Amino acid sequence: MSADEAAECIEHGNMVVFSGFTPAGAPKVLPAAIARRAIAHHQQQKEFQIRLLTGASISAQADDELAAADALSWRAPYQTASLLREKINQGKVSFVDLHLSEVAQMVNYGFFGDLDVAVIEASAVTAEGKVYLTSGIGNAPIFLHKAKKIIIELNHYHSPRVAEFADIITLGAPPRRNTLPIFHTLDKVGQSYVQVDPSKIVGIVETELPDASNSLDRANPLCEQIADNVVNFLLNELRLGRIPPEFLPLQSGVGNINNAVMKRLGENRHIPPFMMYSEVLQESVVQLLECEKVMGVSASSLTISPASLKKIYDNMDFFSSRIVLRPQEISNHPEIIRRLGVIALNVGLEFDIYGHANSTHVAGTELLNGIGGSADFERNAYLSIFMAPSVVKGGKVSTIVPMCTHVDHSEHSVKVIVTEQGVADLRGLSPLQRAAAIIDNCAHPMYRDYLHQYLAQSKGGHLHHNLTQAFQLHQNLFEFGAMLAP
Repeated sequence: MSADEAAECIEHGNMVVFSGFTPAGAPKVLPAAIARRAIAHHQQQKEFQIRLLTGASISAQADDELAAADALSWRAPYQTASLLREKINQGKVSFVDLHLSEVAQMVNYGFFGDLDVAVIEASAVTAEGKVYLTSGIGNAPIFLHKAKKIIIELNHYHSPRVAEFADIITLGAPPRRNTLPIFHTLDKVGQSYVQVDPSKIVGIVETELPDASNSLDRANPLCEQIADNVVNFLLNELRLGRIPPEFLPLQSGVGNINNAVMKRLGENRHIPPFMMYSEVLQESVVQLLECEKVMGVSASSLTISPASLKKIYDNMDFFSSRIVLRPQEISNHPEIIRRLGVIALNVGLEFDIYGHANSTHVAGTELLNGIGGSADFERNAYLSIFMAPSVVKGGKVSTIVPMCTHVDHSEHSVKVIVTEQGVADLRGLSPLQRAAAIIDNCAHPMYRDYLHQYLAQSKGGHLHHNLTQAFQLHQNLFEFGAMLAP
């Protein structure tokens, strides 16, 4: 059927779930069709809004089309779309920010109620109900199992061999959940498809469209300096024997800083070839796989450009043994992350002088994207490293502040903070020692005197704070347009 015909299966108030993890593997034509259905209903003075649950984000265009059509009443667990973000911050869309590893279990136990319709992108589907997913696995397996009705977007753009990457397993339910026998990054323990009751499939919509591509800025000296600081820190850990000679698997978020870090790791001859156990296989990693600096990647999606995806599909004999795509409750599984000794590399918005990190809310109120899977890795990593520039907005905003306006990652889990200024290794340091390390090594020079003065004038016991001045930098920003008042 057509996308518009399929969208007629979705009613006002339905809980709708989409496949994919980032734009990879997410529906391509149903979001716009649902938006058109909403607009048509609204023009007839009829209500039409859905609740939408996904793996991570979907394409920003899809989320924004739905937001523009006023088609969403509720959204979870993560998003990256500007118009949707605006509506969330205006209170027009209810948003639930969730740890990505927990969503499948929440669905399994009915935390969000029934799943009415699942819209799932597939590379193939059989009459017996075997669904072969595409470039992003995300939460599609649990969505397929739990949804009352299924709409398949059968996308012929993807190579049928994409199923060779998939390792799909659905965890048992507590209190009788078994151990997952994943002892190496590339271990496979599941199947290449999801088995469903074929009677639940109410429509198949054929497409031939690539995943939306997230554009990244060109490499810049600031990102490269942060990357160099990260690489030098890891090299020193190797020399000290705190990382084994064969290295450890890496997790890397997406974005310009993370791509710069991966590029620098690939260029450094003293970093041994390594594995990645991560949420996404990002653009910079494809080349590292080709030159065998990265020996293998476990992820939940191929978050790469169409050109890089074509390169992989054209060379499947090489890549099929080096890439595993898993459901996100496995890619982000806390016990596996800890078992494998993953080194986590993520970016934050702001950090306070004791090492708390804010990765979701600007000035403590305005949602940016969401926590995603960063805490899944950060809390359970062998080494949790957070990165950021020391200042943004031309120096008007410091990312190092006396107290975070919102805390996503506590001081108990953040081990290392890196800016272009340097590295603060917080392991084994008391709070006041942590404060000195962060200010001296990570804060921009123009803010160091202020931060040291704040600490010296603050009182307390184990932690020192001045509650009347803790957010003075933020107040200055609102009043004067810069954190340092004129």
